Amino acid sequence: MPRVKTDSFIAEFPLETTAAEEKTLATRLRAAGHIYNAVLGEALRVLDLMRESQEWQAARAKTQKAERRTAFKAARARFGFRSSMTDRYAIQCKNACWIGDHLGADETQKVALRAFQAVEQYALGVRGRPRFKRTADFDSIEGKKNSAGLRFKAGALEWFGLRLPILRDPVDRKAWQAEALSRPTKFCRVLRRRVRGVDRWYLQLVQEGRSPLVPATVPGAVVGLDLGPSTVAVVGASDALLAPLCPGVVQPWKETKRLERAMDRSRRATNPDNFDRRGRAKKGARKWNRSRRYQRLAEKRRERERRLAAERKRAHGELANRIVGQGNVVKTEKLSYVAFQKAFGRSVKVRAPGALVAVLRQKTAATGGDLVEFPTRTTRLSQYDHTTGAYTKKPLSQRVHVLGDGSGVVQRDLYSAFLARHVVEGTLDAQSAALAFSAAKPLLRRAASRCSEPASGAASTHPHARKRVGAGRPSKRGEGGREAGDVVAARRGLRRATADEHRPHLSEPPGFIPGEV
Repeated sequence: MPRVKTDSFIAEFPLETTAAEEKTLATRLRAAGHIYNAVLGEALRVLDLMRESQEWQAARAKTQKAERRTAFKAARARFGFRSSMTDRYAIQCKNACWIGDHLGADETQKVALRAFQAVEQYALGVRGRPRFKRTADFDSIEGKKNSAGLRFKAGALEWFGLRLPILRDPVDRKAWQAEALSRPTKFCRVLRRRVRGVDRWYLQLVQEGRSPLVPATVPGAVVGLDLGPSTVAVVGASDALLAPLCPGVVQPWKETKRLERAMDRSRRATNPDNFDRRGRAKKGARKWNRSRRYQRLAEKRRERERRLAAERKRAHGELANRIVGQGNVVKTEKLSYVAFQKAFGRSVKVRAPGALVAVLRQKTAATGGDLVEFPTRTTRLSQYDHTTGAYTKKPLSQRVHVLGDGSGVVQRDLYSAFLARHVVEGTLDAQSAALAFSAAKPLLRRAASRCSEPASGAASTHPHARKRVGAGRPSKRGEGGREAGDVVAARRGLRRATADEHRPHLSEPPGFIPGEV
């Protein structure tokens, strides 16, 4: 009987851990990293042999799709290139060494599946050749079901002798956590994050159903979206928006460059034998010594990027909620974000427009809507003029569209977003766009005027963004400026001090005082 697919959402909670429990969790993640590398190497070996076989070469020579598919399937069956192969291999590796004392069958098979899927995507040309991971960098592991092995029961994580309670929000104003915990749990995932140089442990519950809290929206309403490498234009039935992406993310390019140059000097000073006379790194396997100074610099860079990613994720969620609030059917052009990276590398690195589209796709689906992507070659929205019906190319530097009938100008991105609302099955409905433009023109003009900035660039469509914490700026003191990891650490220390005065050292960084940042 085939498995019935149901909706899922993730509820994440911090774990209350001791130093000994954190050491046990770290050991199990390290064991999972060894399993991943072993399975990855075996899957790559089988893939290389399969590609060298005559069956594979014959399948490549075929031109008919049905014949190619059948031939490739036969080649994979002959070599056993399927997930069951890696499952058996992973279980054998686990049972043959110390890893069997730390991982169960379910967790081992999920790690093996993760490695096999990476190799399979590489075989299909979806991604590049997967690389082996440092076991210290393997930061997550999950189970297959909630009835055995890694599971959530009675408000705590239970896993081979460990019982780690979750930390819930005592306020929970919108009762989201209580509602999420009342849903059936499919499986659990243990996650490790490094926050300000200290490991924090979290439990992610994959719950059945849709998220209890979804953004308010207008069911069936259509929203047009025009996404650029650094800005986004949104046009709905009653509102329009032209805003920069992630205005609170301030990338300190100069400081990052200075930090990386210091790391390079430290690496060269402690590893002189790994470079030739011209200062180039020697080829082949090398052993690198990383000094304490280098590790401090690397930790500083890692923390900076973590804070940037957290602010970027928050900004994307806020903007996506505002877009979905106008309608749960979002129409936008199907763009190549790889081309964005090549043409606008720095801007895409800071603002991640592709990640915003992924968030929108998830939120529209949660509200019963859809994210519709249509081709750019057939629509050519940035070139079209509804008053004349003509297509005229414009340079990227021209940020306004001059209407052909002489009735005025309109901001280019907002006009494209307006036309996107009237794309039906990949084709622009020109008549519908012409009839709706007179009502939408005041919205477009108002949105463009709100986004106008002075020459200094100090203004922002999100005034609150200037108060946000960037990667190179210190956070404000007090409870309002503290991060979730710090609040969790303070609560941990307070609970432990109350429970056992003889264990003051558990999992808190040296010199930590509960309640201070």
